[in-house]
Amino acid sequence: MRGLVRWVVGMGMIFAASSAWAQRYDPSYPVCMELNDDNGTRMECMYTTMEQCKQGAQSMPGTCFNNPYYRPSAAPVADVAAEPAPAPAPSPTPVKKKKR
Repeated sequence: MRGLVRWVVGMGMIFAASSAWAQRYDPSYPVCMELNDDNGTRMECMYTTMEQCKQGAQSMPGTCFNNPYYRPSAAPVADVAAEPAPAPAPSPTPVKKKKR
């Protein structure tokens, strides 16, 4: 029974460590900055351009680089050949009959 508990705890630690590593680089942004501060180094992948990253690096010690795990989002394809829908026809107005 102890072996099973140790196995489950060990597997939990392995999966927790692997998910933390996967979050190191955010694949949504093409540029990252490695920052050096009192707590060590950390990655910030939240920049859309290299110029934007360099502006952020001016106030703190950091290095900008291209995100090796960047995956561009698929842009929706515009349907240029589609014609606009015709305007709806006006509804007929009821004709009132005169009483005789």
